[in-house]
Amino acid sequence: MADKRHMCLRGLIILCALLSGISGVDDNQVFCSSGEDVRLSCNNALSGCTSTTWNYSNHSETVELIAEGIKTDTERHERLSLGSDCSLNIKKVTKEDCGLYTCRQYVNKQQQGTDAHVYLHVLHVSSSSSQSEIRSGGSVTLSCQLYYNYDLFTCDSSVGSEGLELIWVNQAGVNLQTDSRFQISFSSEQCLSSLTTTLLNEDHNREWRCQVKHRNQLKTSATYTVKYQTPTETKTPSPVTISKSPAAPTQPASVDSTLIPVSSSNSEKKSSQTTAAASTKQEKQTTHTPETTSDTQQDKWIFTTNTEMTSAHTLIRVIVIIVEIAVFAAPTVILLQIICVRRAGRKNSLHEKEIEMSTVLQ
Repeated sequence: MADKRHMCLRGLIILCALLSGISGVDDNQVFCSSGEDVRLSCNNALSGCTSTTWNYSNHSETVELIAEGIKTDTERHERLSLGSDCSLNIKKVTKEDCGLYTCRQYVNKQQQGTDAHVYLHVLHVSSSSSQSEIRSGGSVTLSCQLYYNYDLFTCDSSVGSEGLELIWVNQAGVNLQTDSRFQISFSSEQCLSSLTTTLLNEDHNREWRCQVKHRNQLKTSATYTVKYQTPTETKTPSPVTISKSPAAPTQPASVDSTLIPVSSSNSEKKSSQTTAAASTKQEKQTTHTPETTSDTQQDKWIFTTNTEMTSAHTLIRVIVIIVEIAVFAAPTVILLQIICVRRAGRKNSLHEKEIEMSTVLQ
């Protein structure tokens, strides 16, 4: 009972501070969505900002961010900067950035004036489903939560006394609360609004927006865009192709050194037909070899192919040698034929002279 009275008393004090201020303190509330850049004003700043100090508080923890115009916080160092008017700029706000920010002035280590307070509330939208689960016909639940300083505010009091609202709207700005297709629930304990629906085909690339209204004024909004995963094309198994070209197979150096081109010969045609047949046979075997062929079968196939190619080149070599022998032996054969013809001519002439002599004698 005492705890409830304490919470009610604290809520009244905070409410009075927000409406009228206490001891001249200027309180301010800033709403933004996660991922945005935000600017927090310092209403008690002195010229030059060298006397300005910014502190951050949340859950009874206080961290010094800026001291006499110089950044001191290492965790958010890259995202913090000080404006020319001593305002605090925060880049890419996260839900952990929510809380109380205090701007304080020091001159000669003596505080000047009163503190300027800024309460930062961060709106964050997320999905309960992973990207692979978001598809037409499936159910999706979107969560819109407002993060704030739990030690200073309660969502119940803010909703009841200050008119705080979390509203789901479509791309046209129409409230989805009245659409029976969507089931919307609100938890004041967590300041969380949930939207559940079954996705349709036309929901691809559609935006749903969660808005925060404070005293009937739109403060900020966060958008969720539905993205269906593009189905990946299934790849059919492709035949295994050997990297070695059939026109230039791997073979011993001795076989390559004996390849001599021969023109205008039947033997060349036969050898080329044999080579073409071997190449065609190799291509057929390569094309019909499935991707799941084991390394042992591939090695055996390569060995057989190399053996056939070696045999073909050996046959070419033998034919070339025969042709060379025929070319070198041709002059000798022709010379022998000439000698034989001349000898035959001499014998015929002698025989005719003998006949003439016998005739004269008679």
